[in-house]
Amino acid sequence: MSDPNIPFDNSYAKLPERFYFKQKPAQVPAPGLIKINEDLARSLGIDSNWLGSPEGTAVLAGNQIPAGAEPLAQAYAGHQFGGWSPQLGDGRAILLGEVVDTAGVRRDIQLKGSGQTAFSRRGDGKAALGPVLREYILSEAMYALGVPTTRALAAVITGETVLRQDGPLAGAIFSRVAASHIRVGTFQYFYAQNDADAVRELADYTIARHYPEALDEEEPYLHFFKLAVEAQADLIAHWMSLGFIHGVMNTDNTAISGETIDYGPCAFMDVFHPQCVFSSIDSGARYAWGNQPNIGVWNLSRFAETLVSLVSEDSAVAIEKLEKELAGFSKRFSDQYLSRFLAKFALPPENDGALIKSALGLLAECEVDFTLFFRRLTMVAGGQDRTVVEELFDHKAKFGKWFNQWKVEAAPADRLDAMKAANPVLIPRNHRVEQAIQSGYAGDFSLFHRLNEALQHPFKEREEFADLESPPSPEEVVRETFCGT
Repeated sequence: MSDPNIPFDNSYAKLPERFYFKQKPAQVPAPGLIKINEDLARSLGIDSNWLGSPEGTAVLAGNQIPAGAEPLAQAYAGHQFGGWSPQLGDGRAILLGEVVDTAGVRRDIQLKGSGQTAFSRRGDGKAALGPVLREYILSEAMYALGVPTTRALAAVITGETVLRQDGPLAGAIFSRVAASHIRVGTFQYFYAQNDADAVRELADYTIARHYPEALDEEEPYLHFFKLAVEAQADLIAHWMSLGFIHGVMNTDNTAISGETIDYGPCAFMDVFHPQCVFSSIDSGARYAWGNQPNIGVWNLSRFAETLVSLVSEDSAVAIEKLEKELAGFSKRFSDQYLSRFLAKFALPPENDGALIKSALGLLAECEVDFTLFFRRLTMVAGGQDRTVVEELFDHKAKFGKWFNQWKVEAAPADRLDAMKAANPVLIPRNHRVEQAIQSGYAGDFSLFHRLNEALQHPFKEREEFADLESPPSPEEVVRETFCGT
């Protein structure tokens, strides 16, 4: 029977036991609440007052298992930076269980940093405070920006110390809510073991949970793949329109639901460049801003491999059908990308996008801040003088030539609302996130709370948060972001 405080309704735990290991979170010495997401809690049918109580904090820290929870670590594999790992799994996360939210959508509740599991591979299974604060800020900012994403339910400190390359750090646990934690790597795990029954059962489960419309199709598994392709194309186009770089697009970090998942060395770029990279471990720029669509196709190709036997008994026929659907990624992505950037520039739907390409080239050449450029272009569209955007460019003549062409092609008077809705005033800038993290390690969470408050409404102009719009000064620039493990 479920705890009335968390109305669990678990389904993944009913799958065969080879899909997971049952695992309780580790006990922590002194749990303390940093923040709970009250709105999200209410949407999950959870009493936010209870969640913020000592009893609720004990649950969020893993010290207390609520009735109805069936804690487990999920099995999955994956390609990491192109290299194959046959077994990864939840090495530092425990799925507590699932709830059906007030909109009727099934959601996972997972604790990240909750101790060792069968998949920890010599790791301690813990999380340091910094990555917890980062994921809370970034995932909630992405939600407010309208991007499909996992979400932050809570962050707690544990009262213990974890050891990382940069020394001992305060420990913390992040409570993540997701449409599910099923990944491309989940399918790969069973495919690599030639476990056709598990692949089929996982596909049936995933279709029922995420893409039930595929059940009405003549070829449900093929249609399932098509819908997953579309979801990834839409997601990556949305990322790129906001200057977001995931940083670690491994197949185990590619959610079949189409949500952004695993905010490790991710970042919103400041100065624009198509090969912009922040991740400290992406030395080859595999996951650079401009490479993300190609990586999306590569990851989906790995997903397609796992579905061949489900699509047709004749593998050649199945591969041909899957490749045809995969080929649809390019047009879907291009259409979504163009549509989002047309809105950012207040250009009409029939525009061919050449002006967009030339603008991005000019941003890269002049090393202009991506978000600030669109913010100020929107201000000009709203009636301010062109100098507010012109001053961002070293090459005034080149900017002037582009700007004059933009005035010819754009229709800001007719499309200003769409332009404002596409160009945020605020993003979680790397230097502000880093400042919040460092302050958090010093015991001060005020900037963390302020950032979260400001980023709830990223498209609104609010004077009290105007300072958060500014790009970093030279000494504030964050050049690398790091994985939390």
